[in-house]
Amino acid sequence: MTQKSWHLNRRSLLRGAGVALALPYLSAMEGYSKTDADAAETKAPQRFLAAYISYGVYMPDGQSGVPRKKPDGTYDHHEWSWWPQGSPGKIESFNKSSEPFDPLKDQVTYLRGLDHKGGYKMGGHSSGDVFLTGANMAEVETTNNISIDQLMAKHLGHLTRHDSLVMGTEGGTGSYQRSKTLSHRGPGKPIPSMHKPQEIFSRLFNPYGDQGIEQVRASLKRDASILDLLTEDSKSFHGQLGAEDKRKMEEYLESVREIEKRVERTSQWTHTPLPGVDTKGVNLEVNHGGRPADYIRVMYDLAYLAFVTDQTRVATFMTESEHSQDSELWNYANYALGYKGATHDIAHKRPEVISGQWDKWRNENHAYFLKRLASTQEGNGTMLDNTLVLYGSAHPHASHSGMNYPLQLSGGKNMGFQHGQLHEFVDYKKVPLANLFVTMLQAMEIPVDKFADSTGTLNQLLRAS
Repeated sequence: MTQKSWHLNRRSLLRGAGVALALPYLSAMEGYSKTDADAAETKAPQRFLAAYISYGVYMPDGQSGVPRKKPDGTYDHHEWSWWPQGSPGKIESFNKSSEPFDPLKDQVTYLRGLDHKGGYKMGGHSSGDVFLTGANMAEVETTNNISIDQLMAKHLGHLTRHDSLVMGTEGGTGSYQRSKTLSHRGPGKPIPSMHKPQEIFSRLFNPYGDQGIEQVRASLKRDASILDLLTEDSKSFHGQLGAEDKRKMEEYLESVREIEKRVERTSQWTHTPLPGVDTKGVNLEVNHGGRPADYIRVMYDLAYLAFVTDQTRVATFMTESEHSQDSELWNYANYALGYKGATHDIAHKRPEVISGQWDKWRNENHAYFLKRLASTQEGNGTMLDNTLVLYGSAHPHASHSGMNYPLQLSGGKNMGFQHGQLHEFVDYKKVPLANLFVTMLQAMEIPVDKFADSTGTLNQLLRAS
């Protein structure tokens, strides 16, 4: 029997901090008695995840964290710098804070000098609002715009039960310059992030609760009828409205249409069995308090589980927001490292060792997720080969400038990406971060030529065809 691209052993376990899940028998894993040639024709899912870290990273090597070039052509480099060591175009070695990625050296690429011009005047803390949108909210746009993940979801979402998974450690949307989510459907439409592991798990694997499937379908049918009545009723007085009221009404009807699509989508998926998951021994009640690593890794486990069961192919995870005074995140560095002070203080005071240790702790959590993907075989490669993972922040070193984001891209080898690279886009090479977004979108076969303020692509990240 030929093993398909997402086959897993029935006795396999998803292991993580506080998690041990016995994988169910999934239809997506079903075997076929076909030839290897037939199996090769089955294309593995293409996926994307963006993970955000707040308060910047330690980049003391030069102005805005860009290393100084010495007369002999080599670069100054601090042992705790977030960036790995290397000449432009090649990662040569990892230092203390980037050490967790050493086993993944050939799977990751670092991009130095990319940022969103629209975030410059917002400042480091606020530019996190536009990390995945590239919107120029400080000067041009009055509201945030669509994020790259949601553009992907528009094109890929119909293939899975959930068009996307939006997670964050604080939950909700936050507010302007205090965003708690990375994801936006479009102008003025932030998507609330989910932050409770149990709720995320239930949404993925028990969305109907205690309702029977026929009861769910009847409820959805009623919802559809109500939406039809709302739409029809609005037509009766639309011609009597002034221009401003018509604009407001159109926005309202657009929201109704989005709900209609979700109702229709849910109705269709009621005919596809949910994957069963054994939750014995699973601690989905883990929270921030005193155990941040357990919590972060459970959230990463949920993203992995959503991907491996093909519940969604698009996910975002705001591991920290830029304004966490009212959250346990304010104390993360206390719990993780014993640091005496608010986590945010590290971004201002930048004590050398604690800054590096803080970056290393966050890198360990993200490397944990990448290793899970890299160790899961899928077709002619691994899940990581079929998943693009963007990791970084819109808040660089202590400058709070919103320029030169610390960025790492991993995965996507089966989409043409090559890794083990250290690319610089500074000075005359300066290009918008949105160029990376266009490159990723096109690699996922989404037909776009432009996103936000893009000026082209970064095809140097791809293998020569």
